Amino acid sequence: MLGLFLLAALLMAVHTAYWGKGASLRLKVQHSLRSGQISVWVDGDLAYSGNLVGNSKRKFGLIPAVQGSLSETLPVATGTHQIKVQVVSDSGARESTVNGDFAHNGVRALSVTASRDDLSLNWQSLNSQSLNLQPQAVRSESSAAGQGWFSRYAGTLVMTVAGSIISALAGFALRELPKHLVSRQGAVPKSLNNQASQS
Repeated sequence: MLGLFLLAALLMAVHTAYWGKGASLRLKVQHSLRSGQISVWVDGDLAYSGNLVGNSKRKFGLIPAVQGSLSETLPVATGTHQIKVQVVSDSGARESTVNGDFAHNGVRALSVTASRDDLSLNWQSLNSQSLNLQPQAVRSESSAAGQGWFSRYAGTLVMTVAGSIISALAGFALRELPKHLVSRQGAVPKSLNNQASQS
């Protein structure tokens, strides 16, 4: 019984170590919108939703322009994921999708540039000393869906098995513990009776 409990604990530790949200997606949004709404999906699940607000500035002191920015860091599970970004403003909705690989304890930076008529996504590399972002080409991988499927559902399978083992152990303990306690209580008086009859 102790062996099954240790196996369940080991399965849960492996799940946490390898399939937990062990990576991060850093969003860096630059936009030219007075106001808007940004939503980010990871593999079809809404991961972030927030407001975009721009400030009016003048270019060259004459031409009015709107500029705004947003930075957000989102936890992501390790593996390959499809990232979808949607920006809704008074000019309509724009969306774009990109795939990315996330290493355990890794950080990937995604630059999002939004205007009234365009939305672009670009992966950026992180400089570990100053965290300055350098543009990098976006890599679109439609064949990565197979690997992403495994990383998405393997964790769920491991947790299901671990939960089943823990549930079975709890049921066994609840069923057998009263029998064990009764047999121990019956054994104590017999040993006392044996000692009393010998004296």
